[in-house]
Amino acid sequence: MTPAPENLPRTAGELRAAGYLPRGIKTEIHDNLLAALREGRNPWPGIVGFDRTVLPQFERALLAGHDVVLLGERGQGKTRLLRTLAGLLDEWTPVIEGSELAEHPLEPITPASRRRAAELGDDLPVTWLHRDQRYTEKLATPDTSVGDLIGDVDPVKVAEGRSLGDPETIHFGLVPRAHRGIVAINELPDLAERIQVALLNVMEERDIQIRGYTLRLPLDVLLVATANPEDYTNRGRIITPLKDRFGAEIRTHYPLTVAAEVDVVRQEANLVAEVGEPLLEVLARFVRNLRESTVVDQRSGVSARFAVAAAETVAAAALRRAALTGEHPAVARPVDLEAVPAVLRGKIEFEPGEEGRETEHLVHLLRRAVAETARERFGGLNLRPLVEAVSNGHLVATGERVPGADLLAALPELPVLHEVAERAGASATDEPGRIAAAVELALESLYLARQLAKDSDDATTVYGP
Repeated sequence: MTPAPENLPRTAGELRAAGYLPRGIKTEIHDNLLAALREGRNPWPGIVGFDRTVLPQFERALLAGHDVVLLGERGQGKTRLLRTLAGLLDEWTPVIEGSELAEHPLEPITPASRRRAAELGDDLPVTWLHRDQRYTEKLATPDTSVGDLIGDVDPVKVAEGRSLGDPETIHFGLVPRAHRGIVAINELPDLAERIQVALLNVMEERDIQIRGYTLRLPLDVLLVATANPEDYTNRGRIITPLKDRFGAEIRTHYPLTVAAEVDVVRQEANLVAEVGEPLLEVLARFVRNLRESTVVDQRSGVSARFAVAAAETVAAAALRRAALTGEHPAVARPVDLEAVPAVLRGKIEFEPGEEGRETEHLVHLLRRAVAETARERFGGLNLRPLVEAVSNGHLVATGERVPGADLLAALPELPVLHEVAERAGASATDEPGRIAAAVELALESLYLARQLAKDSDDATTVYGP
């Protein structure tokens, strides 16, 4: 963690003289969000596809000072959106040095800190907390306890001689320790209902109750949560009083356009080889086809992580082929798409009755995505010369041991190949692998359009008449 700047106040007296007055967490987010909007800065870096749908609702909720629950299927970016909230906090905030909670030096809330503030006055030592340390995230699990979230009596402190009713015997849980910060609870419905009850006072009355006595702590937290609609209604649920305390419930969604889906993959995927824009579009359309398919369980959803994993698998297949053939650089081609259904079949939930046909459905939808992408890329382009060249004996082989240069060498010099490469984002001066990727996409589209045949064995695929 970057150390705090040296010129910041180091005592309560210096802090007061410098004008650092206490400010609530929701007011802080409100002010910083307004400043970002007025200055034209993007307050949500890395968030793709929510500009006109989710983000306006989210911004209104924050400006209103509401606690928020994001409701949506898996892999829609709910957690990523919540994590960007830390960027709306002040970069550095003052806290009492050595305090168990992140208390403001001019506004202590625990008995111990109040006593120290009364004893030391303006000499109360101050340290500074970075905004990244003010965001706390908890994955709700069925074994989460009240002690984890709120706190419990610390037997060690009792053994030291304090009475059981002394507030200083409390070991604070996650929520009080996030005082003056943000608490994000992922998969909130997975919390047992009796645990959800423990959050009621925190959200409304802003106090906590532990072991039969109430400790009045004016906690200052922004509580945000995520939930899956399936969990929301079936496997688990958010209890009605807790739902009532959230000021806003916002529905998220998967990317609405192919371009947005590609942007998500580009941003999230760790690609070990070059994957061109056409193949990313194929994967984006493949995922969209899965989300519209009647054989896929849409209640479970098709996560954006599927498209990311698919792109990484295609890149890995290209890297493996480059290692086998010595080709450089490693560039993905349509033949590498064949690795996707077998590797990622387990990431999709199918409807009952489709057992044994999963791979068949995936291959069909992937081919459809290839055809749609080729139609979009090569629409209006006359590929007849390519069909005639293959039909006249220029058979084209591809596979995991066929480098791009060999694929191109099988074809005569055709002007249409330059146009195909250009439509796919390559040029005549590019590496053979990039041009071969474009030509292979055109050949695959002609096969899917039944203008060419394709014969495959374990390692090689041959396009012919």
